[in-house]
Amino acid sequence: MNEQDIRWIQRFSNYKKTLEKLRDAIDEFDDEMTDLEKEGMVQRFEYSFELAWKTLQDLFYHKGYLDIKGPNPTLKQAFIDGYIEGEEKWRKMKNARELTSHTYDEETANSIVISIKSDYYPLLFQLKLRLDKELQKA
Repeated sequence: MNEQDIRWIQRFSNYKKTLEKLRDAIDEFDDEMTDLEKEGMVQRFEYSFELAWKTLQDLFYHKGYLDIKGPNPTLKQAFIDGYIEGEEKWRKMKNARELTSHTYDEETANSIVISIKSDYYPLLFQLKLRLDKELQKA
């Protein structure tokens, strides 16, 4: 099978691109960010998180885990199989992602923006490094 035909690899390529865009937003982070800039960072976080778990879900499907669907079962299997670490931080990140899609207020946004920079981006980047190793085996 051609490497380009493998769904998780295609999705992983997109994940790496979104992670670069999130990194760009983080590099611009400062106390003077406008609301629009914060919203942009939060949105980049949202689609980075979505692609993170969807890439893992596709990888697990490729490996024969046909019944793993949705973020909770996918993240649980990722902990079990050692693809991600820091279970509590991943749970907080998932909860933050859910908050961003249902509510918006300045205090919540500011809190999430700080957590994106300090906690969530490093977790997402560690996943990228782990999946890079997996890709080398493919």
